[in-house]
Amino acid sequence: MTGDFNGASLDMRALQFRFAADPADLFRFLDFLKKKLDDHLDSALWISRVPWETVLAKATGLENAFKGSHGGFHRFPLFGLPFAVKDNIDVEGLDTTAACPAFAYRPESSSSAVLRLEAAGAILIGKTNMDQFATGLTGCRSPYGIVRNPFNARYIPGGSSSGSAVAVASGLVSFALGTDTAGSGRVPAGFNNVVGLKPTRGVISAHGVFPACRSLDCVSVFASTCEDAFKVLEYCRGADPLDSFSRRVPAGSVEASFTFAPAEQGRFLFGVPDSGHLEFFGDGESAALFREAEERMQAVGGTRVEIPFGPFAEAAKLLYQGPWLAERQVAFGGFLDQNPGEVLPVIREVMVGSSSQTAADGFRAYYRLRELRAQAAVLFESMDFLLTPTTPTHYTREEVEADPVGLNSRLGHYTNFVNLMDLCAVAIPSGRKGNGLPFGVTIMAPAFKEGLLSSVGARFHAATGLTLGSSAHPVPSVPGAALPVSEPPLSRLAVAGLHLTGQPLNGQLTELGARLAGTFKTMPKYRLFALERPGRIFPGLIRQTEGGGAVELEVWEMSPASLGAFMDKVMEPLCIGTVELETGEKVKGFLCEPSGIGEAVEITSFGGWRAYLERRGPSGV
Repeated sequence: MTGDFNGASLDMRALQFRFAADPADLFRFLDFLKKKLDDHLDSALWISRVPWETVLAKATGLENAFKGSHGGFHRFPLFGLPFAVKDNIDVEGLDTTAACPAFAYRPESSSSAVLRLEAAGAILIGKTNMDQFATGLTGCRSPYGIVRNPFNARYIPGGSSSGSAVAVASGLVSFALGTDTAGSGRVPAGFNNVVGLKPTRGVISAHGVFPACRSLDCVSVFASTCEDAFKVLEYCRGADPLDSFSRRVPAGSVEASFTFAPAEQGRFLFGVPDSGHLEFFGDGESAALFREAEERMQAVGGTRVEIPFGPFAEAAKLLYQGPWLAERQVAFGGFLDQNPGEVLPVIREVMVGSSSQTAADGFRAYYRLRELRAQAAVLFESMDFLLTPTTPTHYTREEVEADPVGLNSRLGHYTNFVNLMDLCAVAIPSGRKGNGLPFGVTIMAPAFKEGLLSSVGARFHAATGLTLGSSAHPVPSVPGAALPVSEPPLSRLAVAGLHLTGQPLNGQLTELGARLAGTFKTMPKYRLFALERPGRIFPGLIRQTEGGGAVELEVWEMSPASLGAFMDKVMEPLCIGTVELETGEKVKGFLCEPSGIGEAVEITSFGGWRAYLERRGPSGV
């Protein structure tokens, strides 16, 4: 099969199996992908694309680093996987428009999430269409056109992350990033037969993401499977000092690897809304498909519990009928005031409706939300997660055009409350209607339960008998039961020299069970020196208050106990201090005491220890 990608699935398991057999297949795959992208007929899907010569240049650098790292997929766990991002997420070299051409700006650097994914080996393809300023759940609010639903062009694709979901469903990328404030990472997933993972707010850094409601926003992930979505989360998550809403995850939650427990541990309780709140707005077929989903969830290990849905329904109303709507004006209100004609009428209408909210209204709503959260916490004591339809129904483009605000509100019936309630959620394909349109469900749980939801979701998805996106590829089977095995929180350590992958002392890390998190650069305020001692040469990294440059290093993850054992091996003049990465994250890492530099040669201009060794050559070592 080497070299032949016609008809290939772009899910991670399929592609990485191919790349593991022959990494050079990456370029044959990219030739196949370019033709597929060029032949795709939906001109509204992309707002901008990465120039193909840039894609190939990144692939060349990735392949060279992969071959020379001796770390392979440990160093680049997302090697060669194509991805897309919604156009409110910054990418260096491409404009960020938020689907408003007059608002466009060119960012100086990529968002923290994009930097992490690229460091893990993923290859960015482009930026996707969206509802303007991430305001809407229909996918019909963009001056760049309406993205085509691949199952039926008469029906809406869902928003606001319409392009990202459709790119995955159409097999153009392996995964895509969206954003989610009120359901934008879940509604498009449900309408396009893909998985939508809405993590806990703050788990993925929002640095470099233009906000809708900054206190509620989160970056979301679209993928073909729950396993793929969770892997993306693993490699782009992380506390970020550049994002004041960033959060550190506690032990045994997102930190859990995507592994599977024995089948006998796979039982769980799932809640469903009481019949008085189970709403489908007259769509009997969706109601029947949800009943089937309940039965399937029981078949894969669940016990059904009916819960009073009132607290969740009331919280949902707070989002668009309360003061959080006014928060959107904080993000781009000045632009709206000065450029009213550049904003779509339906978006202007939504924004104008927020002007009557007062600070007192804000506090009253916040107090009520806290009461509703407390009620929800009691309900979650009787269930592991809540199961709902992703949306009550699915509308045509003509129906939405006739009532854009009213029908948009209906689509958020099961989504608007999730971020307000500080929950995480996974939208999962569940069935197909008689007309071929997808039907999806969403499972949601308190913050930091992404591992639980993803693994149960994988079992559920595999049991549907569906295919991936709009392709004919079946959903991969899931090995064993699907509850994740929790691990203690991992410590992160930056290494810049002899402990790099393939270097003489790397074994000191691997023998302690350390795993490579990725290759990064420091902030441009460090100096690197080549220190010589009898029989050895090693680097020394020093932080500067002014000047300096960016230095390449690797970040490894290990248990706190292993880090403590490792630190006992560190000898002067080296020490373990705090190193600031280009993403803004601060991690423990190797530094050098200034007194140890002496007459050492500065090698900062090489950009890293490996580059210095390559230039120096074996004879100089």
